[in-house]
Amino acid sequence: RHDHVLEGPHRLIAQVLEYSSEAHEFTRSKERSCVDWHHSDIHREMMTRSPVAYDPNMADVGVFRFDDTERDLVFRPVSTEGGELLSAEQLTFYNSNGYLSPLPALDQAAAAELREYMDWLVTEVVSADDRRNGYSINNYHRVCEPLHDLITHPVISGYAIDILGPETVCWSTHAFCKLPGDAMEVPLHQDANYWPFTPTKSVTVWLAVDDVDAENSAMRFAPGSHLSGSLDHEELPLDGSIVLNRRVSGHDEFDDTFVNELPAGHVSLHTDLLLHGSRPNSSDRRRCGIAIRYLAADVRTVPGGESWTAGAVHVHRGDPGGFWPNVARPDGNDPHRFSSFTGGFDGNA
Repeated sequence: RHDHVLEGPHRLIAQVLEYSSEAHEFTRSKERSCVDWHHSDIHREMMTRSPVAYDPNMADVGVFRFDDTERDLVFRPVSTEGGELLSAEQLTFYNSNGYLSPLPALDQAAAAELREYMDWLVTEVVSADDRRNGYSINNYHRVCEPLHDLITHPVISGYAIDILGPETVCWSTHAFCKLPGDAMEVPLHQDANYWPFTPTKSVTVWLAVDDVDAENSAMRFAPGSHLSGSLDHEELPLDGSIVLNRRVSGHDEFDDTFVNELPAGHVSLHTDLLLHGSRPNSSDRRRCGIAIRYLAADVRTVPGGESWTAGAVHVHRGDPGGFWPNVARPDGNDPHRFSSFTGGFDGNA
């Protein structure tokens, strides 16, 4: 059903949380080994009884389609008067190019602490006895306290507020962790093509966990592509070579790209209409970053996409109108509550 495809990933989250609450005692602290979890009776029971355990008949979950919906996909220039953190010159550049990079966010100590945490989290996820991989840490701010804290970090959220205004929510976080030798490509695409939101008033703050450069597959931006509105995309098979299932049509025409190199602890900003992607990581170094996605509180979902609001977190004034929920900060870390949450976003067919 079409509405199932629309809601699939976020409906899965709700089901995973509902059916795996009893696993909390097994994974609350990061010191508990994933080996204990994999061989626990509770884990085996969950994977056999949960309706969100992998089912070949659900292979289209995470392949997002909104072609038959009415959405306002036009870039709206932001005010260039200057904000608390971004200058008028930077905001003018953002309007013209669709991105800003690099920008400082975490100091050296905080960046090192985050990297240590992500070392643990990524290892915990990719070594688990399930389908997850380095791209599966999607919306884990609902179950992992440090990821929730990044959303409200004063500098990270401050950049988003300067772009979107004081009534802002974060609707999603997604770690893109390209392990050494990772052959998966993220095709050149517009985020807005996947998302059930209207109008397009969104900014992604992409936080580098590792040092990111061309060698270990930094993101690439197509400057100014956001000014063309919604571009045609072609469907791609989730055959193990790509993450996400769409590429902009005529992608070879966008060969003049900006390589988004970032030191660890720095961020870039990009609008949801900017074409971007990344190549396989053929290096011997990991490339991990966290996409923290904010939108203006007056943005709405298209019919059938309401469940995409489920992970929202308010920043600054949040949403006075009450459309967007405000997910509470989790207590500790419980990444295995999302053990069955996979889909097109991590390349799983």
